[in-house]
Amino acid sequence: MAKKFEKGKMVPVPSHSIIPERDLDKSPILECSHLGIDFGGLRAVDDFNLTIGRTEIAGLIGPNGAGKTTVFNLLTKVYQPTRGTILLDGLDTAGKTTAQINRMGIARTFQNIRLFSNLSVEDNVKIGLHNQEKYSALTGVLRLPKYWRQEKAAHERAIELLGIFGMQDLAGHKAGSLPYGAQRRLEIVRALATNPSLLLLDEPAAGMNPSETAELMENIVKIRDTFQIAVLLIEHDMKLVMGICEGICVLNFGQVIAKGTAEEIQANPTVIEAYLGKRKGG
Repeated sequence: MAKKFEKGKMVPVPSHSIIPERDLDKSPILECSHLGIDFGGLRAVDDFNLTIGRTEIAGLIGPNGAGKTTVFNLLTKVYQPTRGTILLDGLDTAGKTTAQINRMGIARTFQNIRLFSNLSVEDNVKIGLHNQEKYSALTGVLRLPKYWRQEKAAHERAIELLGIFGMQDLAGHKAGSLPYGAQRRLEIVRALATNPSLLLLDEPAAGMNPSETAELMENIVKIRDTFQIAVLLIEHDMKLVMGICEGICVLNFGQVIAKGTAEEIQANPTVIEAYLGKRKGG
């Protein structure tokens, strides 16, 4: 029998969104208002509004080509929005670069795994720790004591993070030699190494078998509880989405067609039509 995850009660907030009740005393980690981007004459995303609570596990779903990854690219400044506002922890992200957004607290994974295949598992995680290094280039070149102290701290932190997925014994292995599911997990660990307050997961269960997906669900909840961060995921596995996501936003042709809890989304006729097509005579 599939494990049932406890979800927080979702309550309305002034921005006409819902967040978990436990996050009501804290400002939302993410607020998107009237966000949009045009590519030539095509409106890829239009009037996108989303609020995410500080410890919420949220889902962004929709048919293929709906604009979900484009939204992730807007949040991480791979694309600069044509219009609208993105507030991260109350701060406007207008004009920021991808690197600046990462330092502000957003980390992400990708549909297609982007690891440094020829580097070790540990070194891939250490790359995620780079924005926390406090020594100068000269200290690194001369291998001064501060360099070795921070290298030791980075090693310990990398092993600690790998332990979330029970991967600490794989630290010395080449990343490219890992099975597919383990590479997916490593990409999540590397994202966590940047110390985010919002973790974006782009189809984290892609290519996983049912037991790996069940384990992933447990680990996403564990990550939220351990780090007290928010998670926004794009996923086509509806069992995963409905099993752990508290608030769900549904996109179709670049526009939000529904927002609500898993129960509300499953019963929404507009969502059902978008996924299954309009029934004849309906």
